[in-house]
Amino acid sequence: MSIQNRVIAIIAEQAVLEPSDVRMDSTLEDLGIDSLGLVESIFAIEEEFDISIPFNANAPTESDFDLTNVAAIVAGIEKLVAAKS
Repeated sequence: MSIQNRVIAIIAEQAVLEPSDVRMDSTLEDLGIDSLGLVESIFAIEEEFDISIPFNANAPTESDFDLTNVAAIVAGIEKLVAAKS
């Protein structure tokens, strides 16, 4: 399964949606994911890919990691996974 599909599956699980309901241009807010859901999603993604996402749970807007939409999250994770290998 591609990184994109794995990330979408994790986000869909947090949002209690089907992966097919998660679009690349969806924001976490669009999907009904609140700040706790965001933190849980980050932890699940870190565990899935064995990476560490530079993320400040207290100030997500000040993060170095782009959380604006699903496409940005996928792109960021692809970079972190590539840097790891």
